[in-house]
Amino acid sequence: MNTTKQEIQSAPFEALDGMTPSELFGNLPTPFYLIDEKMIRRNGRVIHELSRRAGCSVLLAQKAFSNFGVYPALSEYLTGTEASGLFEARLGREEMPRGEVHVFSAAYRDDEFDSIAEYADHIVFNSPRQFKKFAQRAKDAGCSVGLRINPELSTQKEHEIYDPCAPGSRLGTARDVWDREMSDEDISQLDGIHFHTLCEQDSCDLWATLRAVEEKFGDILSLASVKWLNMGGGHHITRRGYDMQTLERCIRYAKEKWNVKIYLEPGEAWALNAGFLGTRILDITENGGIKTAVADASAACHMPDVIEMPYTPPLWGERRNERGGIRYRVAGPTCLAGDIVGDYSFDRELREGDLLLFGDMAIYTTCKNNTFNGMPLPAIYFHREDGSIETLASFSYEDFKCRLGRK
Repeated sequence: MNTTKQEIQSAPFEALDGMTPSELFGNLPTPFYLIDEKMIRRNGRVIHELSRRAGCSVLLAQKAFSNFGVYPALSEYLTGTEASGLFEARLGREEMPRGEVHVFSAAYRDDEFDSIAEYADHIVFNSPRQFKKFAQRAKDAGCSVGLRINPELSTQKEHEIYDPCAPGSRLGTARDVWDREMSDEDISQLDGIHFHTLCEQDSCDLWATLRAVEEKFGDILSLASVKWLNMGGGHHITRRGYDMQTLERCIRYAKEKWNVKIYLEPGEAWALNAGFLGTRILDITENGGIKTAVADASAACHMPDVIEMPYTPPLWGERRNERGGIRYRVAGPTCLAGDIVGDYSFDRELREGDLLLFGDMAIYTTCKNNTFNGMPLPAIYFHREDGSIETLASFSYEDFKCRLGRK
């Protein structure tokens, strides 16, 4: 990987084309999310070209990005959607103009399964127990069925919470469990194999994983009944410096080795650096020499991955050189003491009313936000390629209240 720190910091604001946030979005009420069509299509073209060159099918994992108002702009680049349950499966079927619907869940509910099978084309099971329980029902509904495997090779170097191959992981079937619980009759029903082990990673980690898959499950993939291999998500395909050649090598190797159709299901890659979160400073406090800019957006409510992962999102106007400048902590207005976005350095003093713009906010934001403390949900806008701004959604007190009860 040859991505430089400067590229990582500048890429999230490429869509601004050298203009300031106030010039472009100063009239929008804060806080707001804004999705940029130009960057969505740029990512789509990169992924579509990969699909064409390598001969694979690429899905949108809706768990990372499910703003269906943008689906028409994505539809020409993808094969379909991936869902984690009933509601996402229905969303993909109803709102994506074309394409397949793939579903994986760690466990399926009996009372929802037939509805899932109505929307899905492919259903992946997490365990032999679930496969035995539901596979025939899925096939009767016309679905292709697969089982998720666990190659037991951890490639995560940072975020352990996102490591499906950690010891004791509930995700995927290890080979010893497979040998103990999958009968020849079960295997004869199997159409495909699925693995998902990556999170914001490069293709060298996929290559290592693929070799582990070959070692542990190569004999299963060689069976005539196995028609497809889904390599999951976590591929940072559209990030600057991503090693596309190794990814294509992985795809071609698997296709030729096992004569299977290859699926990828990234989420982040489709909307990477294609969105912003705008917020205004409400107050500036100071304690122990630390100046804190309290904004009207909350890390806990509006960008929960900042706390869960954790990470510090890019902020327009921050000094790229960490030394010097005027230091501020940017935080939300909730009662949670840890509602902190991060510490930043600026060339000038911040003031009440200043517009702050966080980058790379299209992913894991609108699909994960919440109304803790009664925080209003930010409106969602779509910045069109022609410069116009379309309102995708706006929210009110009723959206907060209806989640808690109805009169």
